[in-house]
Amino acid sequence: MDQKIYLYNTLTRKKEEFKPIVSGKVGIYSCGPTVYWNQHVGNMYAFTIWDTLVKFLRYVGYEVTWVVNITDVGHNTSDADEGEDKIEKGAKRENLSVWEIAKKYEVQYVDSLRLLNIKPDISPRATEHISEQIEMAQKIEKNGYTYKTKTGLVFDTGKFKNYAKFANLKLNEMNSGARVEVDEDKKSPWDFLLWVTNQINHIMKWPSPWGEGFPGWHLECTAMSTKYLGEIFDIHTGGIEHIGVHHTNEIAQGYGAFGHQTANYWMHNAWLTLKKGKMSKSLGNGYTVQQLQEMNYDPLAYRYLVLSSHYRKGLVFSLESLATAQKALEKLREITVVDGKGKIDKEWKKKFIEKISDDLAMPEAIAVVWGLVKSNIKAEDKKATLLDFDKVLGLNLDKKNVEEEIPQEIRDLVKKRVEAKLNKDWAEADRLREEIKREGYLVEDTKDDCKIKRIMLS
Repeated sequence: MDQKIYLYNTLTRKKEEFKPIVSGKVGIYSCGPTVYWNQHVGNMYAFTIWDTLVKFLRYVGYEVTWVVNITDVGHNTSDADEGEDKIEKGAKRENLSVWEIAKKYEVQYVDSLRLLNIKPDISPRATEHISEQIEMAQKIEKNGYTYKTKTGLVFDTGKFKNYAKFANLKLNEMNSGARVEVDEDKKSPWDFLLWVTNQINHIMKWPSPWGEGFPGWHLECTAMSTKYLGEIFDIHTGGIEHIGVHHTNEIAQGYGAFGHQTANYWMHNAWLTLKKGKMSKSLGNGYTVQQLQEMNYDPLAYRYLVLSSHYRKGLVFSLESLATAQKALEKLREITVVDGKGKIDKEWKKKFIEKISDDLAMPEAIAVVWGLVKSNIKAEDKKATLLDFDKVLGLNLDKKNVEEEIPQEIRDLVKKRVEAKLNKDWAEADRLREEIKREGYLVEDTKDDCKIKRIMLS
């Protein structure tokens, strides 16, 4: 493509021209959710931003593979090595098993993605990649970057001289307190666990060369990103909260395992906040996408609201701003219902691409959208150009009411259940109903058929 793309790289603290490793192809890894509670709109801010980046890269001709992991084990209530495992904490809170809590909130997260028109290519679960994580820890151990304590296999940050560089950490000023209490045998308080052992009360455990235990949170992302994208890939994304610990440790692991960076560009979004401060699960002040929908807001109005912000500045959220976004979305959809087949206006398209190419400047791109709307070009050309822009915006401007598509795997399960009922295998029919329910759908039997409905989560 002729238009150069510039992205802000946290690694260098400056905007750089984007140059993929393989011409025409891009590999992107985004840190995904820990599924121990509902993902609120603050959590979904990041996924909406990075989905827009993916859509834009495809729009200008790149073949993109986007991986977003699902952490269903091993993330403590702190991003460091202390605190209770979030999944286990959620299980105790709701009197469910760890497996049930992870599945419950994975369903809510996936439903949120659907409502916001966000579509990762690969969504690997940490619990399904234990062997890859063990193999990576073994590589790091073989290369001499580890030592063992009573708590498990520890990454020796003293062996990686640039450990503090990525986040500009001042290690000599860091308070070691809490982490030393977790494992007083650590050489340095910022050394971190690759594999955790000797946790008698921890429920999720697997055998390993270092004893029965579970992976450290940081190990999960390095193992899964490199499994699907290779030892070095193009872009790694996350929130600004990941810079100081999680991504710092991922970079260290990359050097420990491979001797080099695992990603060329590290991009970080600021937070969605409220006027009174941070939105968080612990404070209970976060709306879910499903709750917004129940309040009669179109989920894609929230997506529009996100697009009105720059990812490095974040967004101050309010229901008032969401209502304004909904009116704007409705107006755009009114423009696309005109009759006639028009042509995409090349000049407006050029402006649109130019803005987004400057570090994903979506507020400026939205200004281009409204400039197009107010322009004097023919109504049908305006419609065609807007629908073309929507390949990036993801607002479903061509449909006021998007029909929900039931996934084929759910339809296959329903078909098997119908067959079980015809064979009077009631136990199997009930089992399949529960399996379908775990995937987030309800089967309602009618006289001659059945209906499939998505479970609405709050």
